[in-house]
Amino acid sequence: MPSRKFADGEVVMGRWPGSVLYYEVQVTSYDDVAHLYTVKYKDGTELALKESDIRSQSSFKHRKSQSSSSSPSRRSSSRSRSRSRSPGRPAKGRRRSASQSREHKDDKKKTVQETSLALPVLVLFKPSENNTKRYNGEPESTEKNATSCIILEQKLKPDLEIKRVLEQYSLRSRKDDKKKEEIYSEKKTFVAVKPVEKVPAKTKELEFGGRIGTFMLILLLPATVFYLLLMCKQDDPSLLNFPPLPALESLWEGRVFGIFLLWFFLQAVLSLLPIGKVVEGLPLSSGRKLQYRINGLYAFILTAAAIGVLLYFQFELHYLYYHFMQFAVSAAAFSLALSIYLYVRSLKAPEEELAPGGNSGYFIYDFFTGHELNPRIGSFDLKYFCELRPGLIGWVVINLAMLLAEMKIHNLSVPSLSMILVNSFQLLYVVDALWNEEAILTTMDITHDGFGFMLAFGDLVWVPFVYSLQAYYLVGHPTTITWPVAAAITVLNCIGYYIFRSANSQKNNFRRNPADPKLANLKFIPTATGKGLLVTGWWGFVRHPNYLGDIIMALAWSLPCGFNHILPYFYVIYFICLLVHREARDEHHCKQKYGLAWERYCQRVPYRIFPYIY
Repeated sequence: MPSRKFADGEVVMGRWPGSVLYYEVQVTSYDDVAHLYTVKYKDGTELALKESDIRSQSSFKHRKSQSSSSSPSRRSSSRSRSRSRSPGRPAKGRRRSASQSREHKDDKKKTVQETSLALPVLVLFKPSENNTKRYNGEPESTEKNATSCIILEQKLKPDLEIKRVLEQYSLRSRKDDKKKEEIYSEKKTFVAVKPVEKVPAKTKELEFGGRIGTFMLILLLPATVFYLLLMCKQDDPSLLNFPPLPALESLWEGRVFGIFLLWFFLQAVLSLLPIGKVVEGLPLSSGRKLQYRINGLYAFILTAAAIGVLLYFQFELHYLYYHFMQFAVSAAAFSLALSIYLYVRSLKAPEEELAPGGNSGYFIYDFFTGHELNPRIGSFDLKYFCELRPGLIGWVVINLAMLLAEMKIHNLSVPSLSMILVNSFQLLYVVDALWNEEAILTTMDITHDGFGFMLAFGDLVWVPFVYSLQAYYLVGHPTTITWPVAAAITVLNCIGYYIFRSANSQKNNFRRNPADPKLANLKFIPTATGKGLLVTGWWGFVRHPNYLGDIIMALAWSLPCGFNHILPYFYVIYFICLLVHREARDEHHCKQKYGLAWERYCQRVPYRIFPYIY
């Protein structure tokens, strides 16, 4: 096993990836497995570099001294040799003209040298449209390919050849010529740089409480879902009134599990239909971009048509209400089996396909967070499919089933106003997500988190069975509200939705095309990555305005259930905790990614989610 060359805390010169420029960095850590140094630049940016991309400061100073003029003794000996006139030397007058000629050649060589040194600056720092990469002395990122380096070498080659021809007739010693050859070969090697290959490093900073925390979450998440559903069936769903545990045989029914499988594979088939546009996701660590078919809204319309046909033929959709716990158990069992399959297949996945946040080497942690970033069966992306299809569309179907169950149980000709509000608000939320399906490709779930138990259970169990808690609660605990109260709740939901949608649209449009004339009024802080941090609009109000809109909508969904019990407000309480935790994760990743630019952004926008509060 090779020993490390540079120690932690040592100040060295690190090459900026994709360029030939070296900057002063400090070594922070070393990965013994990947043989990579984690270094920190002066602007706060942290990168993983190979040992070949790091050089000591003394080597740079030594090289500079080597390229300087010869020592005084050597110069004096050279002058003494020049006084002795050789037999074939021309006359004094001619010697003066030859000296002038050499001076002319020296000027020419100096011009060539200046030209050759100026070329890399022109190539590496060529201005481009919307160049936001220069910021407070931060190193500029360049395309990670060797094309620009090859072009640079081709441009340098003629000038270097002229220089060598001129030096061929100089009166320097052979030792000086040899030294020049070494400098030339070194410069050529330095220019013809190879692209840096990114090797995913081990996950060092464990989230969710590490191994113990993730193990507890694997047990607590299913228990929380079952507890909430049992509480909703109680006549008095207070916190102190713990529900009796049902018999184990009553929690499982083969028919229910078969219906769940039918639903899952129906949505899978709809996602594979050749309708809708195909878009590319963000670049992976290897530079490759995956393709995704955007047809979630079409799948929703076809599902709604299928449900309408079933209702026309008198299918009892409220069957979901009477077997709700069994459906939740079936979904939990399926998500556990899916998580095991995902982890087993990730053990054979190439290193570049592993998730940056789920590559710790600990079984429990990687099983929970997800070891593989984008597991696919052919072109079928499992994580992307589960994010929006079976759980999110299933949430709307469950709400509709609860509405029909309320009408049947309470003998109503029309559903209650509270049930209508809950169904309408949440239907709007789901349709909006499917309408803007492409925006999910830039979220942390897709770009950073692997597909493991956390997302599998969250997408297939938590979303459909916890997010529909208000509708499930209203079936057994009807709540009457007046029209003015309903109007006020509707206004509150509209405010939350407006903040949520306009903030997300502003961010997505800026990411897609920062040079759009429609966004000319937006101000931003440029970063070393080439991306900008918005400091005007909603993103200049708080750092996560979309989270603020989400929380306002969550409160509007719970208010129609009244104030008799806290149970229907579990969703808004949980959502605040979730978004505060996610905001902390975003803060950590953005600080590592953007460095000093993120600190400036935080100074400009001090509030995270709630203005003047948090």
